Order: sequence, then structure tokens, then C-alpha cells
Amino acid sequence: MKKAGSLERVLEDLLFRSRWILAPFYGVLVVTIGMLLVKFFQEFITFIPQLLEADFRTVILKILVLVDLTLVSNLLLIIVFSGYEIFVSKIDTAGHEDRPKWMGKVDFSELKIKLFGSIVAISGIELLKAFMLMEKQDNYEYVGWLVGIHLTFVVSGLLFTYMEKVAATTKKLECEAESILNHDHNSGEKEKH
Repeated sequence: MKKAGSLERVLEDLLFRSRWILAPFYGVLVVTIGMLLVKFFQEFITFIPQLLEADFRTVILKILVLVDLTLVSNLLLIIVFSGYEIFVSKIDTAGHEDRPKWMGKVDFSELKIKLFGSIVAISGIELLKAFMLMEKQDNYEYVGWLVGIHLTFVVSGLLFTYMEKVAATTKKLECEAESILNHDHNSGEKEKH
């Protein structure tokens, strides 16, 4: 019997330590943010010489590309920070003045909601770019697909948020009911004595 408990403890320790396998994934995602930074500056620097000759629509489209790259980088950063803290280990920067307020406070459900919000924003920018190019390209079917995909993201995000709210409310009600039952049970014990 003692051997089984020892084996169980070793297995649980191994499983607990296996979370560190995820650390390289987050490291690579940080590298991809650097890759996006290179593309960001490439887009910016190559557009500067064209700025004075470009029409308003082209300027807006180039700015939307930069915003798109920024949003994707923000999304990756949220995944890296939150995912690492949720699944691997806490990041010990609590005393740092620049620590984002949400860091260490985002649970898995909130992370998914933030991801949906970022995906909807990125999808919206892609849709806006397509609308701005529609006059030139006359590709209504493509824009229709983008609208459909964007609406799918929006509806999925709203449904997920609603389900999370229902689950949180249910959990809160269960905790309150358990607290009331425990209080009633403790009161009954005191009356017997």
C-alpha cells in the first residue's frame, strides 16, 4: 500500500512539473511578436516615400495594416502573459511600476473573452479594409464571406460571454446555498448543546 502511495506521489509530481513543457511555446510566441515588429516597421518605412503622392484611401489602408499588426501583437502578448501565468508559473513582477493591472488577475475564462474580443477587432479591421477596396476590386462575394465570418466571430463571442456569465452566476448561487446550509447546520449543532 505504501508503494502505491509513493508511486502516486511521483506520478503527480511528474504531471505537475510537465507544465514547464509549455514554456517554450510562450517563448516562441514572444519571438513571433518580434517578427510582427519587423513587418510593422517594413510596412511603415516602405510607405513613407509614397505618403505625399498617396490618396486618402491608400493612407487609411496602410494605417489599418499597422493597426492590424498592433492588435495581433497585443493578442499574442495577452496569450503569453495570461497563458504562462495560468498554466506554467506566476510572473513575479508585482512590485514593478509598469506591470499591467490585468496581469495575474485574468483567469482562463477571461482570457478566452479577451481573445474573442481581439479576434473580432482584427476581423473588423480586415472587413473595413475590404470595404475600402471594394470600389477598386468589385469583389462582392469576398466581402460577403468576410461579413459572414465577422458576424460568426461576433455571435460566437457573445454566446461564449453569455455562457461564462451563466456559469459564474450558477457557481455564485451554489456557494451562497452551501454557505447558508453550513450556517444552518452549525446553528442546529449549537442549539443541541
